[in-house]
Amino acid sequence: MIKLKSIYCAIVGLVIMSSTSLLAQVTKKVAADTYNQGRTLMTTDPLAAIDSFERSIVLATQVGDEANDIKEQAGKVLPGLYYQRVVALTADKKFEEALVACKAAVAASVKYSNNEVKEEATKIMGLVYTNIGSNLSKANDQPNAIKNYDSALFINPNYTKAILYKALSYSKLSDAPKFSETIDFALGKAKADNDTTLSKQMEKIARDFFRNSAIKSNKAKKSTEAIGFLNTSLKYGSDKETYYQLANVYNSMKKFTDAAVSAQKGLELETGAAEAKAKFYYELAVAQGGKGETDNACSNFKNASYKPFIEACKAQMTNMKCPGAAPAPKK
Repeated sequence: MIKLKSIYCAIVGLVIMSSTSLLAQVTKKVAADTYNQGRTLMTTDPLAAIDSFERSIVLATQVGDEANDIKEQAGKVLPGLYYQRVVALTADKKFEEALVACKAAVAASVKYSNNEVKEEATKIMGLVYTNIGSNLSKANDQPNAIKNYDSALFINPNYTKAILYKALSYSKLSDAPKFSETIDFALGKAKADNDTTLSKQMEKIARDFFRNSAIKSNKAKKSTEAIGFLNTSLKYGSDKETYYQLANVYNSMKKFTDAAVSAQKGLELETGAAEAKAKFYYELAVAQGGKGETDNACSNFKNASYKPFIEACKAQMTNMKCPGAAPAPKK
């Protein structure tokens, strides 16, 4: 009885071993066929090719060591395919999908030890984050735009474009301290790279931001704050419009000497026709009148007599009894 049982067990064991061997052979063939399917799809359908190569690796792993060649070959091909998808999606401006593809490409390059793909996909990821941020900024979602710029800068802290766009988001939020800090950082990078064109662009952005901030402050009757913004604007280069605003605010504060100096500097920078210079002459004349320099004030009110200053100039010249001015109306 014991002998029959032993024979039975031996037969069962032999059947199991034969079945396992047959399964291994079939599975390796399936793995190879799946790999070859991926090779066929590479040029026509890269996404389907990725799926085939990934499945071939899973099947080859189930087979064991004898299918290591399939895994090795698929592992060499996959990172490049993932990267091709990144490039295609980025070129089509499908940035949300491109971001997912970037992460997949980086993961595949790490898994299959392809440092070149990892570096290139990571670079593009920074670009993609920046473009997503830009789209969010255009949609007036500045907080999330800034988060995406920060993600780009986490990847590459020296990515000047992301720093600049982050500064622009702070400008849209009217966050002067954060804008100043960020634009100065971006400007430092641009100058370090000897990028004169970008440096000039950033300086103009900074001048405009602080001058516009000053105009808002002046309208809100915050003259001292406005002067501070205007002086900060001048840190980024001389600007005739900034000098005009300085003259205007100083006149409103009755700081006529400072107003006259600012108006004169703006006038020197204005290279346009007489009509373009009118606003500077007007502020200069107001300052001179405030200082008691009547003759100079009368002369410059006359120089400023262009739209939209004509009526104001007439009134000032009448009040100051300038030569040739209309007589004051009788009471």
